[in-house]
Amino acid sequence: MRIILASSEVVPYSKTGGLGDVAGALPQALSRIGCDVAVITPRYTGYGKRSGDVVSHETGEMIFDDLRVPFAGAMKYAAVWRDYADGAPVYFIDNAEYFGHGYIYGSGNFDAERFAFFSRAVLELAKRIGGSPDVIHCNDWQTGFIPAYLRNVYWNDPFFARTATLFTIHNLAYQGFFEKDLLPKFGFDWQVYDGMEFHNAVSSMKAGLHFSTALSTVSPKYAEEIQTAEFGNKLDPLLRWRGGDLLGILNGVDYNEWNPATDKHLAAHYSADNLEGKLACKRDLLEKYHLPIDLDKPVVAIVTRLTSQKGIDLTREAIWRILETGAYFILLGSGAESYENYFQHVRETVPKQVGVYFGFNTALSHQVEAGADLFLMPSSYEPCGLNQMYSLKYGTVPIVRGVGGLDDTITNFERTTERGNGYKFYEYSADRLAEKFYESLMVYYDRDMWRKLQRNGMREDFSWERAAHNYLNAYHKIVGARLARGW
Repeated sequence: MRIILASSEVVPYSKTGGLGDVAGALPQALSRIGCDVAVITPRYTGYGKRSGDVVSHETGEMIFDDLRVPFAGAMKYAAVWRDYADGAPVYFIDNAEYFGHGYIYGSGNFDAERFAFFSRAVLELAKRIGGSPDVIHCNDWQTGFIPAYLRNVYWNDPFFARTATLFTIHNLAYQGFFEKDLLPKFGFDWQVYDGMEFHNAVSSMKAGLHFSTALSTVSPKYAEEIQTAEFGNKLDPLLRWRGGDLLGILNGVDYNEWNPATDKHLAAHYSADNLEGKLACKRDLLEKYHLPIDLDKPVVAIVTRLTSQKGIDLTREAIWRILETGAYFILLGSGAESYENYFQHVRETVPKQVGVYFGFNTALSHQVEAGADLFLMPSSYEPCGLNQMYSLKYGTVPIVRGVGGLDDTITNFERTTERGNGYKFYEYSADRLAEKFYESLMVYYDRDMWRKLQRNGMREDFSWERAAHNYLNAYHKIVGARLARGW
């Protein structure tokens, strides 16, 4: 099966969040199980340091500089670069007008124009890099124009006569709004307006939802949630209408990158069968955060964007109850200035218990996962989440709110049966978060039971190989649906 995966960010070349991780890992896993897969992404240049963006210029070699892209009433051109990442080729659309501004995402109409151009370029490039794709796998609003172009501009192009589209929602909150008057500039007739209109504006996210052959999200629970008013961001009526075409496929973890037995960033290695090295990692983490070395005290950690989505307000409200138990608290992340200032204040108030690092640090994120005992993820919503799966592999017990992929991956530990892999609460409340923390402490100080809980998590399988097989099964179903109904 031939698959093209289009994404606005792809690890290790560009990243602002989990989308980049998925777009980097899934194609490689698909390639390993025999799929013919190619990745297409922008080549961002002119880059200066900006918080939240991670961009590498190591993008292989230029293979041609004359990709013709009909757009904005003219013929525009792009260079195309190619690199190989563990099997699947990655192609980069290089156009300085749209991607030479030193950032991955901007805002407003120009961002919509940038990714409309990218979407059109994906389809033009597909014709030059191989046979007709069976599936074009689109990801989030930045690629929502691709299904719209296929249905309304390329509808009679024989190259795409059998091509189906899968549109994956990584985060429904970001919808790619722009002014409707731009539709002709992007190459659309007004007949597409109803499929994109959203409260007198136009949404690229809605375009993907409306025009794709099928839809998916990054966890089964999130697929259910986004069909409700609470989580649907006002698109829930459309998602309920398309409910029969909506799949929930849980993301995976790259265990070549996230494995305490081989992780190059750790002070010591360990596994479910031999956990001794985790204590050395805990010592190393406390040293890095300049905290007193007391290996008997629990280390509670959080690695996150400091936003309300991640439940940071709950963490802020519960932090003093956590610290009253004598536990350490370690933070790695960045975000709203008010949150950064607050946790810096906590650090200055209790400097022997609290460590903070504001920013992005790949090595340190691995060291936090390995050195911590407990990991907090009290999200208000969480389409999938990856850190809870990293934590499980590293024997670091997650405390999560039961939403989205957190609910799909974490099972509350029961002392009577010794089953479960973490702690989970449902009400969006700092009291419930604190209660689960207290519950975890009762097991933490029972060393034999704590080891059992750690091993339960470390033996879970959330690999990309598992996820890739699920996606391949979905692709086959989607191709069948495309042939049956003609789109």
